[in-house]
Amino acid sequence: MASKGKPYRTMLVLGWEVLVGRGSDENDDLTFNVAEPHDIWMHVGGGTPGSHVVVRNPSKGEVPKAVLQTAAEITAWYSKSRGAANVDVDYCKAGAVTKPRGAPAGLVEIENEKTIRVSPKLPGGATD
Repeated sequence: MASKGKPYRTMLVLGWEVLVGRGSDENDDLTFNVAEPHDIWMHVGGGTPGSHVVVRNPSKGEVPKAVLQTAAEITAWYSKSRGAANVDVDYCKAGAVTKPRGAPAGLVEIENEKTIRVSPKLPGGATD
Protein backbone atom coordinates (compact mmCIF):
# COMPACT_ATOMS: atom_id res chain seq x y z
CA MET A 1 0.00 0.00 0.00
CA ALA A 2 2.82 2.44 0.77
CA SER A 3 4.22 4.16 -2.29
CA LYS A 4 7.93 4.63 -1.59
CA GLY A 5 9.22 8.01 -2.68
CA LYS A 6 5.84 9.25 -3.85
CA PRO A 7 3.82 12.00 -2.14
CA TYR A 8 0.74 9.82 -2.03
CA ARG A 9 -0.49 6.37 -1.00
CA THR A 10 -1.60 3.98 -3.73
CA MET A 11 -4.41 1.43 -3.26
CA LEU A 12 -6.27 -0.88 -5.61
CA VAL A 13 -10.07 -0.89 -5.33
CA LEU A 14 -11.74 -3.55 -7.49
CA GLY A 15 -8.90 -3.17 -9.99
CA TRP A 16 -9.02 0.66 -10.01
CA GLU A 17 -6.01 2.64 -8.81
CA VAL A 18 -6.80 5.05 -5.96
CA LEU A 19 -4.21 7.67 -4.95
CA VAL A 20 -4.38 9.35 -1.51
CA GLY A 21 -2.52 12.60 -0.73
CA ARG A 22 -0.31 12.75 2.37
CA GLY A 23 -0.47 16.49 3.27
CA SER A 24 -1.29 19.95 1.89
CA ASP A 25 1.66 20.28 -0.50
CA GLU A 26 1.28 16.64 -1.55
CA ASN A 27 -2.46 17.15 -2.10
CA ASP A 28 -1.67 20.01 -4.49
CA ASP A 29 0.89 17.90 -6.34
CA LEU A 30 -1.52 14.96 -6.61
CA THR A 31 -4.42 17.15 -7.75
CA PHE A 32 -2.61 19.38 -10.22
CA ASN A 33 0.43 17.38 -11.42
CA VAL A 34 -0.51 13.71 -11.13
CA ALA A 35 -4.28 13.56 -11.76
CA GLU A 36 -5.55 13.58 -15.35
CA PRO A 37 -8.62 15.70 -16.20
CA HIS A 38 -10.87 12.60 -16.60
CA ASP A 39 -9.80 11.05 -13.26
CA ILE A 40 -12.23 11.33 -10.33
CA TRP A 41 -11.14 13.72 -7.54
CA MET A 42 -12.54 13.40 -3.99
CA HIS A 43 -12.40 15.30 -0.69
CA VAL A 44 -14.54 15.41 2.44
CA GLY A 45 -17.21 18.12 2.28
CA GLY A 46 -17.81 21.12 4.47
CA GLY A 47 -14.26 22.43 4.45
CA THR A 48 -13.03 19.65 6.75
CA PRO A 49 -9.26 19.07 6.45
CA GLY A 50 -8.31 15.81 4.76
CA SER A 51 -6.50 14.10 1.93
CA HIS A 52 -7.23 14.71 -1.72
CA VAL A 53 -8.06 11.36 -3.29
CA VAL A 54 -7.86 10.54 -7.00
CA VAL A 55 -9.45 7.53 -8.71
CA ARG A 56 -7.51 6.87 -11.90
CA ASN A 57 -9.75 6.57 -14.95
CA PRO A 58 -7.52 5.79 -17.94
CA SER A 59 -10.44 4.50 -20.03
CA LYS A 60 -12.29 7.82 -19.46
CA GLY A 61 -15.51 5.82 -18.95
CA GLU A 62 -17.91 5.55 -16.03
CA VAL A 63 -16.33 4.64 -12.72
CA PRO A 64 -18.44 1.88 -11.08
CA LYS A 65 -20.52 2.93 -8.06
CA ALA A 66 -18.79 0.33 -5.86
CA VAL A 67 -15.41 1.91 -6.66
CA LEU A 68 -16.74 5.42 -5.94
CA GLN A 69 -18.25 4.20 -2.66
CA THR A 70 -15.03 2.55 -1.47
CA ALA A 71 -12.87 5.47 -2.59
CA ALA A 72 -15.20 7.84 -0.71
CA GLU A 73 -14.86 5.68 2.43
CA ILE A 74 -11.06 5.95 2.07
CA THR A 75 -11.38 9.73 1.58
CA ALA A 76 -13.40 10.01 4.79
CA TRP A 77 -10.89 7.80 6.66
CA TYR A 78 -7.98 10.10 5.73
CA SER A 79 -9.71 13.22 7.06
CA LYS A 80 -10.42 14.96 10.36
CA SER A 81 -13.89 13.33 10.13
CA ARG A 82 -12.46 9.80 10.60
CA GLY A 83 -14.36 9.33 13.89
CA ALA A 84 -17.76 10.38 12.51
CA ALA A 85 -20.51 7.84 11.78
CA ASN A 86 -21.31 9.37 8.38
CA VAL A 87 -19.34 11.79 6.25
CA ASP A 88 -20.23 13.67 3.07
CA VAL A 89 -17.56 13.30 0.40
CA ASP A 90 -17.61 15.61 -2.62
CA TYR A 91 -16.30 14.35 -5.94
CA CYS A 92 -15.91 15.59 -9.51
CA LYS A 93 -13.66 15.13 -12.51
CA ALA A 94 -10.14 16.26 -11.67
CA GLY A 95 -10.33 18.75 -14.54
CA ALA A 96 -13.05 20.64 -12.60
CA VAL A 97 -10.68 21.35 -9.68
CA THR A 98 -8.97 24.75 -9.65
CA LYS A 99 -6.74 26.64 -7.27
CA PRO A 100 -7.73 30.20 -6.33
CA ARG A 101 -4.93 32.71 -6.93
CA GLY A 102 -2.78 33.02 -3.82
CA ALA A 103 -4.57 30.19 -2.00
CA PRO A 104 -2.55 28.14 0.49
CA ALA A 105 -1.46 24.59 -0.33
CA GLY A 106 -4.35 22.13 -0.27
CA LEU A 107 -7.09 24.73 -0.80
CA VAL A 108 -9.07 24.28 -4.02
CA GLU A 109 -12.37 25.15 -5.68
CA ILE A 110 -14.49 22.54 -7.46
CA GLU A 111 -17.29 22.64 -10.03
CA ASN A 112 -19.99 20.17 -11.02
CA GLU A 113 -19.42 18.15 -7.86
CA LYS A 114 -21.60 15.36 -6.57
CA THR A 115 -21.77 14.20 -2.96
CA ILE A 116 -21.81 10.70 -1.53
CA ARG A 117 -22.44 9.93 2.17
CA VAL A 118 -20.27 7.17 3.62
CA SER A 119 -18.86 5.76 6.85
CA PRO A 120 -15.08 6.28 7.10
CA LYS A 121 -13.13 3.04 6.64
CA LEU A 122 -10.33 1.40 4.77
CA PRO A 123 -10.98 -1.49 2.39
CA GLY A 124 -10.75 -4.97 3.92
CA GLY A 125 -7.20 -5.95 4.67
CA ALA A 126 -5.78 -2.44 4.19
CA THR A 127 -3.85 -0.85 7.04
CA ASP A 128 -3.05 2.71 7.88
